[in-house]
Amino acid sequence: MRPDDWHLTEDLNNFLARAGDFLRSRPDLHTVPLTVTEALRTRGADAYGAEAPVFGWLERAGEVRAAFFRTPPRRLYLTPLTSEEADTLAGRLAGLRALLPGVSADHDTATAFAAAWQRHMGATPTLHERERLYRLGTLTSPQPAPEGRGRVAGEKDREQLMLWYREFAAAIGGSASADAGSWADTRIASGRVTFWESPDGTPVSMAGMTPMVAGQIRVAPVYTPAHLRGRGYAGAATVEVTRAALAAGAAEVLLFADLANPTSNGLYQRIGYRPVTDFAVYDF
Repeated sequence: MRPDDWHLTEDLNNFLARAGDFLRSRPDLHTVPLTVTEALRTRGADAYGAEAPVFGWLERAGEVRAAFFRTPPRRLYLTPLTSEEADTLAGRLAGLRALLPGVSADHDTATAFAAAWQRHMGATPTLHERERLYRLGTLTSPQPAPEGRGRVAGEKDREQLMLWYREFAAAIGGSASADAGSWADTRIASGRVTFWESPDGTPVSMAGMTPMVAGQIRVAPVYTPAHLRGRGYAGAATVEVTRAALAAGAAEVLLFADLANPTSNGLYQRIGYRPVTDFAVYDF
């Protein structure tokens, strides 16, 4: 294959016109590009940052075989590629003198691209994180269930959501992907965060969900403050937001879990989530 089989654009509408059907063909594996492009389509570039996003797709014989996007300053995100396809893309981007801070993709693709980027650019890849993508099978409430109830976050919860959003970003070792106030306002308006609250009405955990695109909804983020963990609150909140996703009509409900955290991986499997595939994140 040739490097010019890869087509690049900064025009989201052009990208979706060419690669949208391909992305919708596997809503589970393509959950991240589906949700990111939907946020960009509905909210504009300010949904992810000031710099213009870059999109690309691999096309041969009139058929789209793969796609990527990048919302600077974040890492490159790839759909599954063969080693040859990863090398050809690395060569194309290296020829453009692209500056990439890292890559995120399914494990084999991310590893192949990281090696190719090192060959083409001399960058040293460092494994940052390994994640597992899960898809809901049969939802099962955790037993024993913690005391309390689920509740959709509303306007009165704005400050709490902003605080927990910042704490969640810090807990995963990253930076907030959006202004905390905008993040909270968007989710309050669409009812996309569910609290688990104690019997006295105090929120003790939260679970959010993405908008539905191509029949899939992804649960994210799930957060419990450190001093409240180990009491079943995260599992209860995740079950409640999963029920909300099913009630909204989602054909597939998905979530990611850090493989370095066996507690969360075990929890998600106990409540009915089943592994799809592993992902890797590399820094350059």
